[in-house]
Amino acid sequence: MASNFIDYVKINCKSGKGGAGSTHFRREKFVDKGGPDGGDGGRGGHIILKGNSQLWTLLHLRYQKHIKAENGTAGGGSRSTGAQGKDVIIEVPLGTVVKDAETGEFIAEITENNQEEIILDGGRGGLGNSHFKNSVQQTPRYSQPGEAGLEKWLTFELKVLADVGLVGFPNAGKSTLLSVISAAKPEIAEYPFTTLTPNLGVVQYHDYKSFIIADIPGIIEGAAEGKGLGLRFLRHIERNSILLFIVSAESEDLREAYDTLLNELKKYNPELLDKKRIIGVSKIDVIDQKELQKQIKKLPADLTVVPFSSLTQSGLSELKGVLWKQLE
Repeated sequence: MASNFIDYVKINCKSGKGGAGSTHFRREKFVDKGGPDGGDGGRGGHIILKGNSQLWTLLHLRYQKHIKAENGTAGGGSRSTGAQGKDVIIEVPLGTVVKDAETGEFIAEITENNQEEIILDGGRGGLGNSHFKNSVQQTPRYSQPGEAGLEKWLTFELKVLADVGLVGFPNAGKSTLLSVISAAKPEIAEYPFTTLTPNLGVVQYHDYKSFIIADIPGIIEGAAEGKGLGLRFLRHIERNSILLFIVSAESEDLREAYDTLLNELKKYNPELLDKKRIIGVSKIDVIDQKELQKQIKKLPADLTVVPFSSLTQSGLSELKGVLWKQLE
């Protein structure tokens, strides 16, 4: 299945070479031996990353394997500087991280609209011979060559920026919850990608307030080792400020289901456990209420637990209220 949600690309990027400095002497009708007046070369083009809040995926970069900026041009006589090479601006969605593909070294991260980061500097232009004149050397016959551009294979990785990340097993009812609470009013925008990819929903709250929930595809045991859809989606959770764990009331043991999810996150990145956590118990319409209360008592006492049913809509306004309060 081809998906339009592309969250990882690898591209060979090359910044422009600097133009050479000029070796030139002033020549005018009545000046027999004018001094050096060679200009500097222009700098090569940079490769620049720019945030664009209208983009949600790296799809537009999928087929770009090579990106190259323009070279600077050489300097000329009369101290004229060569033209700068044209920069290349790569627009990316917010939440994009760029790393060196070979070393894994972090290079830049875009979190704001119109934020710009130079990821590869263009080569500096060479100095013309006019810079090298001194009391000893009146007619320098040399200038600098331009500096070479930089070339690297870079990885672009998108981590979805949302306020709340839904964490749960594939059938826990995350998508249903998202469709119900983020489509509760007609003016609500939903940004669906295909199944098996993060879905973002804008949830409206009182007084025109809103927050964004990301439904991240179900975790299965072994996700941290790369089983199933594992690692590719766990990285999207890194950005959410609250993690809403969805465990289904149909589970034989709610505590065991929660512990399994927590364990997968811990193996992938222990820092995820520092985030605020809320437990939502879904599908409460299919279980006896006494049994439900017995199961809920087993869950960690220090966490807020909100039982709800997307089908009957019971508990949904409480859930929104709890999420909003935590985000505040």
